[in-house]
Amino acid sequence: MMDYTSVEMMTVAASRALQSNDICFAGVGPPSEACNLARLVHAPGITLIYESGAVRARPDVLPLSVGDGELCETALNTVSVAEMFRYWLQGGNIPIGFLGAAQIDRFGNINTTVVGDYRHPRIRLPGGGGAPEIAGSCGQVYIIVKQSRRGFVRELDFVTTFGHGSGGKSRQETGFATAGPTIVFTDMAVWRPDPRTKELSVVSLHAGVSREQMQNSVGWEIKYADKVEETPVPTPIELERLRALHSRTRAAHSGRHQGLIKAQASRPDHRARNTG
Repeated sequence: MMDYTSVEMMTVAASRALQSNDICFAGVGPPSEACNLARLVHAPGITLIYESGAVRARPDVLPLSVGDGELCETALNTVSVAEMFRYWLQGGNIPIGFLGAAQIDRFGNINTTVVGDYRHPRIRLPGGGGAPEIAGSCGQVYIIVKQSRRGFVRELDFVTTFGHGSGGKSRQETGFATAGPTIVFTDMAVWRPDPRTKELSVVSLHAGVSREQMQNSVGWEIKYADKVEETPVPTPIELERLRALHSRTRAAHSGRHQGLIKAQASRPDHRARNTG
């Protein structure tokens, strides 16, 4: 029996949703990880697009940010951020957006801004970046996020990225012409919005996850599809490629960090401060 972590299961399950002919706007972090695993295993022709303007990036290691040079160096082309958003994204040329989340509610709305009161928050989060535009303009949105009561809340303190609003036809009535979130991948399950209510429903449970565990990790009463599948476990090749990607990434980022330390130590002003 293969050994794998719940996070590896989440990444593998998310990667399987992508195909070689897809065009996907990838967020940095878990979305980029899933997208690049797909490229390395079963979707070699996928076109990955990043917020900084990299088109068909093929990074050998996971980028630290959308501004990581690894993206431009491996991309087929790099365009300006203005062109990326105005022409590629808002022009309706990207079918899939892949996003992460700090918090998500039962209708797929995302919070990456604050936890608590906006003016006096308990936690200040990184913000939306390009996620609101990605969720509004891509044909559909995939979401990947670890499942916990802190992250899966009944009501968000702040809606950074609009999903299905208050459910039903709320998205269309708000003026969005795109489908919004169509699938959510977590370390415990796979969720899809109900076709009518748009409330997220569990369609697949990962191996070994019980419904009791599921309910204890979510801040609302979970709904399940009529037929709930068991998520296929990762294959040896999926785990091999994912772990090799992480190994290369650790080595590359460690090398960059050591190089930065050496460069700083060699600066005259640095030496002067330390020879006091």
